[in-house]
Amino acid sequence: MATEIVMGVLRWRGELDFRIAEASGKPLERLDPEVVTILRLGIYQLQFLSRIPKAAVVNEAVEMTKAARKRSAAGFVNALLRKISPGSGAGLGVRFEDLDQAGQASVRRAMPAWLLKRWEELDPRVMPAEAGIHSGGEDVALRLAWASTQIPPTVLRVVKSGEDISQLREELASDGVKTTPGQFAARALVVTSGNVQVSAALRQGRVAIQDEASQLVVELLMPQEGQRVLDLCAAPGVKAGQIAQILGRGSLVACDRSASRLRTMARLLPQWVPNEVQCLAVRLDAAQALPFSCRFERILLDAPCSGTGTMARNPEIKWRLREADVERLAEAQAKMLKGALGYLDSGGRLVYATCSLECEENEGVVERVLRESLEYQLVLRAVLESACPALSPLFDSHGYLRTRPDLHNMDGFFAAVIERKS
Repeated sequence: MATEIVMGVLRWRGELDFRIAEASGKPLERLDPEVVTILRLGIYQLQFLSRIPKAAVVNEAVEMTKAARKRSAAGFVNALLRKISPGSGAGLGVRFEDLDQAGQASVRRAMPAWLLKRWEELDPRVMPAEAGIHSGGEDVALRLAWASTQIPPTVLRVVKSGEDISQLREELASDGVKTTPGQFAARALVVTSGNVQVSAALRQGRVAIQDEASQLVVELLMPQEGQRVLDLCAAPGVKAGQIAQILGRGSLVACDRSASRLRTMARLLPQWVPNEVQCLAVRLDAAQALPFSCRFERILLDAPCSGTGTMARNPEIKWRLREADVERLAEAQAKMLKGALGYLDSGGRLVYATCSLECEENEGVVERVLRESLEYQLVLRAVLESACPALSPLFDSHGYLRTRPDLHNMDGFFAAVIERKS
């Protein structure tokens, strides 16, 4: 319940603030921050959750106000919440196609205005050509805003290639976890009901929680048995574990600049790495010169980014991110990519990926770096479709892989495959 309320408030904060201002007749700046937080919690429960009695919500909010040492505001909180009609939250659990005008307005208010405006001006390449929906404009912006308010599915990756997936699904079902196969990733299972945390398969490390779009990034890397692979921003290690399983035999260097995240990776990664894979963890900043003397046949750069493709899963991003952050991140990403390319072996493959929807962080970085690095080239769409036919609907005309939460019911990812010319 606590998770549901906190995540819900973050997803719908803009709408909740509108309701507070409307009911109080005051701008939020005139209210104490503690009172605003309590009102957000209360209005979310009243408008978006049906199983909590109104009297309980109001009483709890009044007691929280007193506990926050804002006793003088207790009457105000009580009066405002009593004005709120239960169950009138628009947009939650409603298909995009079924949103009425009130629901659309509510969804727009749930998104920072500057980000909504950016999405209205998206480059026409922000989706695969086969998507069948025109790019840019208010329609796409509203679709993306709506997706950020929805509860994303939990997705599993079947860890071992030899695992019988049908039998595994039966085992999960016996633990109360029902699943369906993923749309594109070969070893993805989408949880449709149940709590996967109680399943034996998760405890045994036979499945890992990993969004389907994230799994596709490693599939594009296509590591081959016996190769040397570099994962530059590896922690907490979920993709590194996927790489190791596909690699089977060879060497994997997994890097991250955060010591705490590396400790998390050190705890998680061993369960996913086959004995024949030599795995080395290195603490380094991918934006700085790399301390390697060898080259790698495969490199994954899943660059730190704005995360705008994951706002349904990480709704705090909407309120933490600033427009200036996008350009700042793009500068760091370009440094990382340019540095990483220098360690790519002749004929090798590098996958540059982000979980961002912003063009500056995606094709903007790739095309800028390739203009300055003539010995590298983008792998074309026809080549990728031949190697990964199941992913064909996700490639745009330039060969970039794009997933969108509103179109594919998964995180929004971008990936570009780059090769060093022989």
